[in-house]
Amino acid sequence: PVFIFTDISIGVSAVVLGLTAVSAYVEELDDKFTENRKSEPWLVEFYAPWCEYCKTFESIWYEVGAELRSLGSPVNVGKLDTTAHSSVLTEFNIRGYPAIILVKGEKSYEYKGPRTKDGIIEFTNRVAGPAVRSLTSVQLFQHTMSRHDLFFLYVGGRSPLKGLYYKVAAEFIIYNYFFSASEDVLPQTIHLEEVPSVAVFKDGTYYLYNEERDGNLSEWVGRERFRCYFQMDSFTLYQMGETSKLVALAIVDEKNPTTNGIRYKALMEKAATQYRDHYNTNFQFGYMQGNDYINGFIMGELAMPSLIVMNMTIDGYFLPERKVETIEELLQFLNSVLDGRSKLLGGNGFLRRMKRLYYRAKSAVKTSFASGPLVTCFLLSLPVGLVVMIVWGVCTAVPVEEDQGGEGALLATGTRPKEAYKKGTAQKTNEAKKED
Repeated sequence: PVFIFTDISIGVSAVVLGLTAVSAYVEELDDKFTENRKSEPWLVEFYAPWCEYCKTFESIWYEVGAELRSLGSPVNVGKLDTTAHSSVLTEFNIRGYPAIILVKGEKSYEYKGPRTKDGIIEFTNRVAGPAVRSLTSVQLFQHTMSRHDLFFLYVGGRSPLKGLYYKVAAEFIIYNYFFSASEDVLPQTIHLEEVPSVAVFKDGTYYLYNEERDGNLSEWVGRERFRCYFQMDSFTLYQMGETSKLVALAIVDEKNPTTNGIRYKALMEKAATQYRDHYNTNFQFGYMQGNDYINGFIMGELAMPSLIVMNMTIDGYFLPERKVETIEELLQFLNSVLDGRSKLLGGNGFLRRMKRLYYRAKSAVKTSFASGPLVTCFLLSLPVGLVVMIVWGVCTAVPVEEDQGGEGALLATGTRPKEAYKKGTAQKTNEAKKED
C-alpha cells in the first residue's frame, strides 16, 4: 500500500508539473493588450469563467501554446476573461465561447474549425504568414502538393486577375492556403487554358477558374474551398451557411456499419465525383457520423442510415419520399430538390424559431438531468417554488375592509367609532345649550 500511494503521488505530481509547464506559454491578458498588438501577432482565447466547455478546453489551449513555442512561432498565445474585460466583446464581436481569434496588427481573424490542437496550430501558421505564398521551384510545388489536401494557385505575372486574387486570398485565408507561381514551376502534367490563370488543387486533381463560366472569383473560391466529398461535422455545417450551396449528406453509424450505410456513402461520393459538372454549383456532398446534430437541426429523430439535403442558410431540409437504392434514384431526388418538386421542411419562421428554442431548452434539461439529476431538480424547483409562493400569497391575502381605517383610529383613541360619534354629538349639544 505504501508503494502504491507513492506511485500515485509521483503520478499526480508529474501531471501537475506538466500542466504548470505548458501553462507558462499562455499569458493571462487584459483589455490593454490591444494597445500592444500592432508590434506582434497574438492568438487569443476569449472565455468566460462560467463556461464549462472553456474549462474542458483549457488543457488543449495550453498544449497549443507549448507547441507554437517549440516550433519557434512568432505568435504569442494568451487568454482573456471577457467578464472582467467586457469592452473586448464589442471590439472583436464575441458571440460564443470559447472564441479563438488571431490578432495581427489592426486585423483579426476568427478560427471557425474544430477545437483541436492540430486544427488551431494549422490555422495559426496559415493566417500568421502572408496571404499568398510564393512557390519558386518545382520542389516547392511538389512539397505543397504532398502536404495540403486543398489549395489555390495563381499562375502568371502581373495582371488585374492577380490583384483580385490577392484580395480574395486575404478574405479566405482563415480557411485555405493560397499560393502563386510562374508557369515553369508547374509539372508537365498540368495544362492551363491561358496565362494568367487560377486553379484549385484538391481530390488528387485540379480545376481551373473560368470567369465566363464561374462568375465572380470570390464566389468561385467560396464554392471550391471544400473537397468534393468528405466527412463533415457541426463546424463544417456552420460554415456551409456562409455559402449558397445545399448540403447533401449520408447520415451513418460508422461504429456499427450496415449495408445501407455503406451504399449511401458510395452513392454520395459517386454523385460528387462522377457528376461534379452538373451538381457542383448547387450541392456540397459528404457524410456525417451519428445523427445527434441532425436530430437537433430537424427537432426530431432521423433514423440511421439516412439521406438528407440541408439548406443551412434558412435552416431547411429535404428528405427523400421513397427509399434510394441506386445512383439514378439519388439523382432524381437531387433534381427534385433543385426544381422545387421536393417538399421543403423546417425553415426559420417565427413559429419554427420558437419551437427550436423550446427544443434546445428541453434538450439542455435532459442533458443536465443525465449528468446531475439532483442539481437539475433543485434548479428547476427554484422558479416553480417562487411561482407557488406568489400564488399562495395572493390567494391567502385578507382583503382590507373600508371600516378598518376607523378601527385603526379607535385603537389610537381607545374609543369605538359609534361611541366616538355619540360623544362628539353630545359635546356639540352641550355647547349649544351654553350658547343659548
